[in-house]
Amino acid sequence: MDLELAGRRAFVSASSAGIGAAVAGRLAAEGCAVLVHGRDAERANRVAEELRAAGGTAQVVLGDLADGTAADEVADRALAWGTEVLVNNAGPYAEHDWDTVTPAAWMEAMNGNVVSAARLVQALVPSMRERGWGRIIHVGSRAATTPLPHMVEYSAAKAAVVNMTTSLAQHLAGTGVTANTVSPGVIATAGLRQMFEDRAAAAGSTESWPELEPRVAAEYAPNPSGRLGTGADIAAAVAFLASPLAGYINGIDLRVDGGIARVP
Repeated sequence: MDLELAGRRAFVSASSAGIGAAVAGRLAAEGCAVLVHGRDAERANRVAEELRAAGGTAQVVLGDLADGTAADEVADRALAWGTEVLVNNAGPYAEHDWDTVTPAAWMEAMNGNVVSAARLVQALVPSMRERGWGRIIHVGSRAATTPLPHMVEYSAAKAAVVNMTTSLAQHLAGTGVTANTVSPGVIATAGLRQMFEDRAAAAGSTESWPELEPRVAAEYAPNPSGRLGTGADIAAAVAFLASPLAGYINGIDLRVDGGIARVP
């Protein structure tokens, strides 16, 4: 299917690895020029080089979106890039329950997941409105609708992202700019694989990831689809919502989680 994205210009935050890199790759494959973002120059440049090697157009911008000054500089670069598709993928997380979470952790979660996204929206929406076309896609989490008791501040922050998306869609009514959220379930990123490999090693196991994955899917993330998600799963959903074909989809939270949110 031709998503009619050729020639569009996209900015994907936190796209130097994981889900963000998968999204950047899919948008580039659909013909978007992609501005890759990260905090580590080597990793971000590696992703951009891979996109260019595959025939795409890509550049890099570096900066910590949790830092106001650095985030403003990133936003300025994204504006100069001519961003028409904004994918707010940056979203730090930590594991805290109600006994261990601190006020500082709450502030970090809100700043990293909510304020950083809102700052980019405010910087880039005016130019989208002038063009009469734009796509804003926030990467949320299944934790927004099924809060995780060991990630309390992260779950609340992602719920705020979903809420923010709905109000933004209403604010942009009639402008040609849409706002949606894609909420991943448990995705088999390199970080998640490493976490479970480390846990297995600490328990004295020599299991590799191919051996661990079926058990992780069954015990840690049981869902009707019977597997963990991949970056490609999320990237496909983002690419469709970014396309002109999705112009009548606005203000939604699209859960790409294998149905885990409905599993008791």
